[in-house]
Amino acid sequence: MTFAEKYGPWALIMGASEGTGRAFARQLAAQGLPSVLVARRQQPLQALADEIRAEFGVDCIVASTDLSQPNAVDKIKQACGERHIGLLVCNAGADPNGAHFLDKTIDNWQQLTMLNVVTPLACVHHFAREMRVKKRGGILIVGSGACYGGGAYMATYTGVKAFQLCFTESLWAELKPHNVDVLHLVLTTTDTPAFHQLLEEKGKKPPKNLAAPEAVAATGLAKLSAGPIYNWGQRFGLRASWRKRRLMLISYFSEKMVFGQ
Repeated sequence: MTFAEKYGPWALIMGASEGTGRAFARQLAAQGLPSVLVARRQQPLQALADEIRAEFGVDCIVASTDLSQPNAVDKIKQACGERHIGLLVCNAGADPNGAHFLDKTIDNWQQLTMLNVVTPLACVHHFAREMRVKKRGGILIVGSGACYGGGAYMATYTGVKAFQLCFTESLWAELKPHNVDVLHLVLTTTDTPAFHQLLEEKGKKPPKNLAAPEAVAATGLAKLSAGPIYNWGQRFGLRASWRKRRLMLISYFSEKMVFGQ
């Protein structure tokens, strides 16, 4: 099967307007896969869709939606309509705060939790059901090395990223028997507009050797069938192979000793 046959006929990219999301959209289009592009800002989404149509001859649907709001999932479902989503890329999730937990209002942290946990959770639950029935498809959740432990200025961010990691691992174990690929792409600092904006607000200069969004997207798509985890430049987390062995062991005992019929 070609990539488009395995993961088509449509992809859904959350956080598609810039950075890695934009790179995912372009690289999927280059492989003949049309996308539903979702992000908060309409103008860059529409510009990207027009660019993809002109360059690759591939269609795109644009859905301007704030993924940190409770109505985001309903808007995404409406935009997708009857289209079958064979590949779900959960790419949105950056932390714009860079602050101690008590120095921001609770609304800031609830929105970050909605963006990273609640909205992706609901989207996976909705779109993965048909993937399981059709026995093909893929789910790619873009995370952060913050998933491997806490740190000052990142209390909520490390928490939601840890949720993404464990959720994706578990989902991989549940969907693997149904031929649905699941990958958690764990990133280091990446050269995105959101990261540069945060640094500018803090009066900091960008560090050297930032990961390029195009390379990140290419790696994520190439590793999609080799889940549950791919670590990009991480030094502090457990090796992906170790976590995979642990995951398979826990899944085995869960089925045989606790939850199995």
